[in-house]
Amino acid sequence: MTPNMKGALLMMGSMAAFTINDTLVKVAGAEIPLFQMVAMRGVLATVLVFLLVRHFGALHLNFPRQDKWLVAARCLAELSATFFFLTALLHMPLANVTAVLQALPLTVTLGAALFFREYIGWRRVAAIGMGFVGMLLIVRPGPEGFSVFSIYALIAVASVTARDLITRRMSSRVPSLVVTLATTVTITLAASVATFVTGWQPVPTDAGILVASAAVFVLMGYLFSVMVMREGDVGFVAPFRYSSLIWALGLGWVVFGDWPDAITMLGAVLVVGAGLFTLFRERAGQRPVQSRNAR
Repeated sequence: MTPNMKGALLMMGSMAAFTINDTLVKVAGAEIPLFQMVAMRGVLATVLVFLLVRHFGALHLNFPRQDKWLVAARCLAELSATFFFLTALLHMPLANVTAVLQALPLTVTLGAALFFREYIGWRRVAAIGMGFVGMLLIVRPGPEGFSVFSIYALIAVASVTARDLITRRMSSRVPSLVVTLATTVTITLAASVATFVTGWQPVPTDAGILVASAAVFVLMGYLFSVMVMREGDVGFVAPFRYSSLIWALGLGWVVFGDWPDAITMLGAVLVVGAGLFTLFRERAGQRPVQSRNAR
């Protein structure tokens, strides 16, 4: 299996895990405050990650100081993404907030070109522009169809973009499980501190089961998201993030009875189409995307 194919499979697995987690969190969020829910999920996820790290003997910090700073920066970016995304998720339809996140392959590809000097070509630049137009149709800046939670979703996009680009700068000496453990610990500690302000509420059994299940899926999503950015070229792997929209449409309709309106769907089609175009341009091999910079 080529690095690009492996990266594509990991990306699709990550998107499926994260979208199922989002669905469980949105359902449980009707009964449990946000920070309490994130803290509970984080404790379970941290325990599971720690057991995996111990099992594979990856619990060590024997890697360069620069990588340690990158891990810390990645944790902060993930923390920002978690807060803004989950806040938007609890107040927006699942498919809508997921559609906003479909801009991520475009922002990551653009970021890789700007910061890592990966070649993308004028056609892919045009496709990125079309994708951003689609994103504007989704969030609809104006008096109708737009809210502060749309801004939260956009901030989440920026945060995840920074997270993915930071991950690509890490050397291969940093175990993916260590990065995952650092991420879950950071988010859990931050959410736990926040609960001192928001307080705790009794947890119904059904909500507790949902949070526990979400912990398993978010663990899978975190682990795959670390691994995927270290496999293949960004321009090839990133468009497979769009598979999350299929999951979000199906789960949003089945679980919540939501279906995006025509304008939102048009915006999503533009964003997805732009991403798929970048994929086809890369595979055509006319101007192949450069591999990641030498570390």
